[in-house]
Amino acid sequence: MDYVKDKEHVPGEGILAAIRDSGFSLDRLADRYPELDILKDVPQNPQYHSEGDVYRHTGLVCGEVLKLEEWAGLTEKEQELLFLSAAFHDIGKPACTKKENGTWTSPGHTIVGEQVFRAMAYRGQKRFGLTWEDRETVAKLVRYHGLPVWFLRKRRPEFDLLKAAESVPLKLLYLLSAADTRGRRSREPENLSEYVELFGEQARELGVWERAFPFANSYTRYQYFHGDSLWEGSRLYDETDFDVYMMAGLPLAGKDTWIREHGGGLPVISLDQIREEYRISPEKNSSKVVQIATKRARELLRKKQPFIWNATNLIQENRERLCSLLAAYGARIHLVYLEVPYEEMLSRNQKRERYIPVKVLESMVDKMEMPALWETHFWERH
Repeated sequence: MDYVKDKEHVPGEGILAAIRDSGFSLDRLADRYPELDILKDVPQNPQYHSEGDVYRHTGLVCGEVLKLEEWAGLTEKEQELLFLSAAFHDIGKPACTKKENGTWTSPGHTIVGEQVFRAMAYRGQKRFGLTWEDRETVAKLVRYHGLPVWFLRKRRPEFDLLKAAESVPLKLLYLLSAADTRGRRSREPENLSEYVELFGEQARELGVWERAFPFANSYTRYQYFHGDSLWEGSRLYDETDFDVYMMAGLPLAGKDTWIREHGGGLPVISLDQIREEYRISPEKNSSKVVQIATKRARELLRKKQPFIWNATNLIQENRERLCSLLAAYGARIHLVYLEVPYEEMLSRNQKRERYIPVKVLESMVDKMEMPALWETHFWERH
């Protein structure tokens, strides 16, 4: 899979145009995108970041991006996306930074940062002007930017590289991490750059420098990412028996319409319908709704009956739990993700008979975790 397609720069609106028009300056970009202001005055552990607060560190990282030896060889789109990811790579720190035992720390800031950037770019699509592909490339670069430094400490380093490669070009991840390690001033010199170089070498050796690993088939890919010891070069016989379609997307994204037009009359297990059937508010008793839906799913699974599971499925942990259930019965899992612009979602909600409280929608936007290619057998977006 190719992630970044080159396109000649055309002056216009949007954050990528703003990056180039600003001369790749963080300060000038922040003038037009005040979302970056939240990085200012966020403290860091001076032992590892004696350069100052998160905004100061981010400025240094953006500067190091322009100094990379590989910079001139990147396409214009790659340059813009790499700089954008550098500008927002620590956007999760303001929400995660706290003092523990007298030391500033920001646990989980990469995971939170992915969600924060995605929500910002989704809500502000008119201002950010990012395509879905560009938004998700940057979100995943934010999510994985620490991997090159830590991958060798993982139990299965190659597994984590291949997993990241399903969502983001590792070439850009390598360059972002290289700039990140150079854009810090540590009181205790570390060999972080050496780890980053080893990451680059490993990515090239595995053949995932610019694209995802070419698994023998979708079944082998699924088994690799959901097992514990399968070799990536294996070729497994596809043992799936029937198809199950898992819908995903924010409310009002058009899932019901897709089912009517493409569902082929298959049985549908709809969490919204269960809520209506049992008069359960969208703000409570989610566990009861899922329990009822799961019971109905098991009845169909035992019969090897193809069906559609219709829910938002915005949380990865919930998707993985459902996929495990489906795969255990030999289902071939198709994930169908739908999305509409933020303003369109709110407009549809105003006209909807079953109105969803805005605070519930906003919470979903803040927490949504985009489905990844490795989660199911097949993945499509509309």
